[in-house]
Amino acid sequence: MTERMDEQELIRRVQNGDEVAFAEIVTAYKDRIVNFLYQFTGDYQKAVELSQETFLRVFFKAKQYRPVAPLSSWIYAIAANLAKTEMKKARRVPVVSLDEIASHEVRSKAYTEDRPDSGLLKNLRQALDELRPRYRIPVILKDMEGFSQEEIAQILHKPVGTIKARISRGRSMLRKRLAKAGGRTPS
Repeated sequence: MTERMDEQELIRRVQNGDEVAFAEIVTAYKDRIVNFLYQFTGDYQKAVELSQETFLRVFFKAKQYRPVAPLSSWIYAIAANLAKTEMKKARRVPVVSLDEIASHEVRSKAYTEDRPDSGLLKNLRQALDELRPRYRIPVILKDMEGFSQEEIAQILHKPVGTIKARISRGRSMLRKRLAKAGGRTPS
């Protein structure tokens, strides 16, 4: 059987309440979803929390899944929607504890001392964080997660042309922000 057929069988079993099949889906996608959400939020703990919420929704909304697209597209769509909602909440209520600031400074110093390219990484992370979600999500899915433009269109429920334009525009904005920050621009 192909991977897609295996996934379809797993989700069918989840739709029937099979928790073992659900555990297999979580195992297969957990790391990729956490990584995607981390790239989006820049906060590992928040990424883990959002991934847990993603998989809760996968389990409880399994009956809503229709096999017109790969299971991965459906899971990434749930994660992307949760991340967008989280970013909207974060813009309304910017709360940072003093503990987070102190621990972030300690981690940043330790990280920059060990990594000569950390300035570029920091600038890239900041530039990525400044992109609006409509550009950030397609860029992350394409350049960091390796999805094709067609797959991204399925995940985000947008036309392929829109996805191409958003990736191009997002990359252009990243280049400009990196150049402004004094970082090297991606080729």
